[in-house]
Amino acid sequence: MNARTLRGALGLALLASSFGRPAAAQNPFITSQFTADPTARVFGDRVYVYPSHDIRGKPGQGRPGWFCMEDYHVFSSANLTNWTDHGVIVTQNKVAWVKPDSYSMWAPECVARNGKYYFYFPSTPKDSTAGKGFTVGVAVADAPTGPFVPQPTSIKGVRGIDPNVLIDKDGQAYLYWSQGNIYAAKLRPDMLELASEPVTLGALPTAGLKEGPYVFERQGTYYLTYPHVANKTERLEYATSRSPLGPFEVKGVLMDESPTGCWTNHHSITQFKGQWYLFYHHNDLSPNFDKNRSVRVDSLFFNPDGSIRKVAPTLRGVGLTDARQKIQVDRYSRLSTQGAAIAFLDTANKFQGWKTLFTGRQGWVQYNGVDFGPRPPRALTLRVAAAAGATLQVRLDQPTGPVLAQVVVPKSGQWRELRVPVAAGRPGRHTLYIASQTDAPSELDWVKFE
Repeated sequence: MNARTLRGALGLALLASSFGRPAAAQNPFITSQFTADPTARVFGDRVYVYPSHDIRGKPGQGRPGWFCMEDYHVFSSANLTNWTDHGVIVTQNKVAWVKPDSYSMWAPECVARNGKYYFYFPSTPKDSTAGKGFTVGVAVADAPTGPFVPQPTSIKGVRGIDPNVLIDKDGQAYLYWSQGNIYAAKLRPDMLELASEPVTLGALPTAGLKEGPYVFERQGTYYLTYPHVANKTERLEYATSRSPLGPFEVKGVLMDESPTGCWTNHHSITQFKGQWYLFYHHNDLSPNFDKNRSVRVDSLFFNPDGSIRKVAPTLRGVGLTDARQKIQVDRYSRLSTQGAAIAFLDTANKFQGWKTLFTGRQGWVQYNGVDFGPRPPRALTLRVAAAAGATLQVRLDQPTGPVLAQVVVPKSGQWRELRVPVAAGRPGRHTLYIASQTDAPSELDWVKFE
């Protein structure tokens, strides 16, 4: 289910949605639609992600060849592995101040305060007297999944995109946004109006586009993180301060530019169950058109001095995968440099995800973080195809680990599900290692255990 990441070399020991329904995923973790600009917030014991929703623009829908967005969904998870789509929460033509059919519902934000949930979103205003460009509005709900009620007017004094809200330890809320520069202002207690004049957050790079501010506090330090086009595409950078309004000092890069040329990146950073995570996007499901993006998540770590370690994007993502679910090994942890590759299952419908192609006996794929539970598995099912027949071997933990199954794939150009017994199965959390034992080509969609 995803595109390429960095292929690791084989080491001495390879270590280790439909609406309303849960969907298991790695990176990207939403594969039922295009999503971008993810704001992740922890409410109670779940993570809620509020992304923008890219669609394929048709004639009359916005600017041809550009970003096209008409509504917002919210997704949630208790384990960062299984995600539920709670459906549409705000749509463009049901917001009084938004220009109808403008398809400009860009990067949003959501925060909780006093039992209410405040959803901030930018769009093009219908009132031509307000001038050109974007402004920011708010929708309010009693639950993180809505129903959200948009306010009749946008926030006075805010011109720009990419709203972000920080509620500081003293209770003061701040709104951040971008429009050429990055701006900030205090919010009134009602969270609907500015309480101070906007200020420009200076000491940031002056050359190249800066946007998408996301501010958070950790151990008395305020981190301003933002996408910046330092070269050709956006990379994620950060600056720090002792105050929510700065001055900020640029510290470095937390994620490099996309290796495949996706022009934008937009992110959020949150802590969940003791671990920090970076939510961001890439064009995995649309490799030839980077205005249709997909959201990802990877672990983020701090050094002892408070600096952020650079995050390397992965396909495997985070969270444990239940061995009883379909394990999409094409979201690999490692892949051999020869004899294996990843491709779309159906290039005409990329939402169906990916498959692993084995082209020779040197091909292998490694998938970390499989939870077999308290009992060892008894059987393994694979969805495979091999026109000339092939043999695959499934091992546990490393290339020389216990053999779970030796799978003989019959000659067939069609997909088929094969069920085989498992030997040497073990309970608990493990790494899967699947290797081709023949030079005949074969294709693997998923595996699951009983």
